[in-house]
Amino acid sequence: MATLLQTHRVSPPPPHGGELTLPLTFFDMWWVHFHPIRRVLFYDHPCSTSDFLNAVVPNLKQSLSLTLKHFLPAAGNLLYPNDTHKNKPLLRYAAGDAVQLTIAESDRDFDELTSSRARDADQFYDFVPELPPVREGGGDYKLVPLMAVQATLFPGRGVALGIVNLHCLGDGSSVNASLIFGWASINKFGGDEEFLRERGESLPIFDRSVIKDAVGIDTIFWNEMRQTPLTPSPFPLPTNRVRATFALTRSDIEKLKNRVLANKPGLNRVSSFVATACYVWNCMAKSDADGDGDAYELLVVPVDVRGRRNALIEPPVPTNYFGNCIAFAVTTMRHGELAGEGGFEAAAEAVAEEIKSGVNDAAALLKGAEDWMAEMKKCQAREMRVFGVSGSPKFDLAVADFGWGKARKVEYVTLDGEKYSMSLANAREGGGGLEFGLSLPKKRMEAFAAIFWDGLIN
Repeated sequence: MATLLQTHRVSPPPPHGGELTLPLTFFDMWWVHFHPIRRVLFYDHPCSTSDFLNAVVPNLKQSLSLTLKHFLPAAGNLLYPNDTHKNKPLLRYAAGDAVQLTIAESDRDFDELTSSRARDADQFYDFVPELPPVREGGGDYKLVPLMAVQATLFPGRGVALGIVNLHCLGDGSSVNASLIFGWASINKFGGDEEFLRERGESLPIFDRSVIKDAVGIDTIFWNEMRQTPLTPSPFPLPTNRVRATFALTRSDIEKLKNRVLANKPGLNRVSSFVATACYVWNCMAKSDADGDGDAYELLVVPVDVRGRRNALIEPPVPTNYFGNCIAFAVTTMRHGELAGEGGFEAAAEAVAEEIKSGVNDAAALLKGAEDWMAEMKKCQAREMRVFGVSGSPKFDLAVADFGWGKARKVEYVTLDGEKYSMSLANAREGGGGLEFGLSLPKKRMEAFAAIFWDGLIN
């Protein structure tokens, strides 16, 4: 269990500056009703409760405050309109806004939590905070906090940092690779000088005008979703799930690639991502004992649009743009084909083609973006089975060093609320391998694990 020790409100250092109000682009609007993104980073950092409270916590508070100076929207709120026909949601930072920082201590088994074997998913909610409650803004809007943080001590063993944010604040490139990495650097070096030196001319920019939306997709999306009420997103407890991490060595991945190329000679190459994602997708389908052979399975992969030339967004969005800027590569197969003989190879061929035609071709990447919301509702109505990919080896949170070295384990608690997704990262042991996390009912996890390991041997 975790024992609450302290609660703080952390604001950017004075002077706070003026109010910053940002409209939501269609990339942001997509996520307004999505559940919060929750992750926990576990670090080996043996210290006593006294050292934690007198040294570690003050440093985290100071560094978080300095970080928010460079990432003002994170300290603010989503302004959600009371009259959804009159107004649209906004992001706003105003002087006095702050991020809630919770300080806790836990007596749970640190080694068990940071292992790869299947563990009860419910226990991880001890280490990630709830977002503060929605409150009335005294005008046309409700105020919805965008981010919260929790630091938990395991006396004599380590520290866990739980970070939660609304997805409309930003995507993985913004929140993980930019904000959390920035906070880690500022905490490690005791100030933001090194952060500023590292970023150089690439400090985050928030100007929404870099997203050109001549079609008015933001309004199309809002018209589709404004009838949906704003509801709290509590922890999905009990989850009735277990969490586990699986690793693929470089040789495992090469073996999977060779399997695809041997069966699909028309392919020139297969990336490590395609081999890994498709093998996991194939094993997931096989592990579904109740699968309907005619049902559709969808693999959904987020794609960063920054830096890509496209008729809809011209000039390209800068790589240091902070917000959401992702499209989706979607591959569809029938369950019977995916789970059947040669399903892995067929999936790899289909995903490789989707990447070639729909991702590498920037002109196709956002084609029909105005229909994304309507298409999603069609998929939901047809009860299509969606399998998503979270995280990326390109911005591996495990290397975010707060001065305690590389994280021993990163858990995407968010996976518990999705049916189903995998988190993807570089293998902790390095060597060119990859690892992924899953959250599944216990029997489904056991079935998946047996199929996964058997497939690598045979």
